[in-house]
Amino acid sequence: MNSQEYIEVAVRLSPWSDENAEIVMAELSELPYESFVTEEPFLKCYIQKDLYDAQGLKAVLSGFDVEYSVSLVEGANWNEQWEKEFRPIVVDGKVTVKASFNVDVPRTRFNIWITPDMAFGTGYHHTTYQMMSMMLRFEDAIRGHVVLDMGCGTGILGILAAKMGASRVFAVDIDAVAARSAWGNAHWNRVGKKVESRCGDASLLQMGKYDVILANINRNILLQDMETYVRSLRAGGLLLMSGFFTADVAMLREAAEGLGMVFERQTSREDWACVVLSKPKKQLSL
Repeated sequence: MNSQEYIEVAVRLSPWSDENAEIVMAELSELPYESFVTEEPFLKCYIQKDLYDAQGLKAVLSGFDVEYSVSLVEGANWNEQWEKEFRPIVVDGKVTVKASFNVDVPRTRFNIWITPDMAFGTGYHHTTYQMMSMMLRFEDAIRGHVVLDMGCGTGILGILAAKMGASRVFAVDIDAVAARSAWGNAHWNRVGKKVESRCGDASLLQMGKYDVILANINRNILLQDMETYVRSLRAGGLLLMSGFFTADVAMLREAAEGLGMVFERQTSREDWACVVLSKPKKQLSL
């Protein structure tokens, strides 16, 4: 586990609801807070000490009727919290996400062992869950093809793609902790030879072309980088996106269709959405 010091922000939500907690998580993830733990009525949010911005936090939370406190925690303390909180996750009866300390967990078709290292993406969040579920629906598009996991976090989606038979997986995250976490988790899951992790932004996509792009990121980043995604996607390829609310789908769909993409499918889970678009095989250059 990363030994860096972290700031814990404990936000008291009144009244408490999962929806309110998820809205706050979505806003704070842009600062960028990396991990969240729910302990009703508190949402505990974690960010590296050197990235903590008191004024930015105050500005975001001023839009909510909440009270919050700030404290310093050592990275080692997160291990204990992680082990206490994490429970296995099963997606559509086909994918199990678990930690090394989980015992008596039924095996499914795809089994993923994960250690978060303060990186986002353990399968608990509705967006990650939906992305994995959607990947299962498009298994033929993944098997034998090149996949990009953009904003990879722990690398869980890229690892699943590799286990589903992707020929090559590129995992990219702007956070160095996440990129290292994805690399470590890929090797732990014995798909390290297929998964290459890099620290950086969408500019790294120019390294190659991809058959499937997985992007579980917030709406603003998706809109900002949409053209890069489309340009980097091979004709006939798929773009799977999540990390936004159902109310944001129309805006994202309009942006993608304006670049020649075709809407394929949408799912939702507790107001969080997941969308699939395809790039026609006959595509005008951008």
